[in-house]
Amino acid sequence: MSVAPPDIDLNEAVRLIDEVDAILLDVREDDEWSAGHAPGAVHMRLADLDPAALTGAKPVVAVCRSGNRSRTAAMKLADAGISVYNLAGGMTAWDGSGRAVVRDDGTAGTVI
Repeated sequence: MSVAPPDIDLNEAVRLIDEVDAILLDVREDDEWSAGHAPGAVHMRLADLDPAALTGAKPVVAVCRSGNRSRTAAMKLADAGISVYNLAGGMTAWDGSGRAVVRDDGTAGTVI
């Protein structure tokens, strides 16, 4: 039986991204990603999640809209031996804190 990866809050997620160069992995659907995502995030839909694409020394912070799908993704990544955390509150928390949300063209985005 797997041990659930830790949920972390927004401040800890930002610290890991800024200080440890963690990968922010957005596992939402394509329409959600297109509407708006965190700058610098990597997009891989939960249905397409491939742990082999994320192996390496960098930790991963998984994110979705609220933290539920990303928890599933984090479990799968942890089972593959990847150092991973789940962003509690997801993109809703990210956006609610006033952090940037962008579209692929760099314009302001929204969380759906």
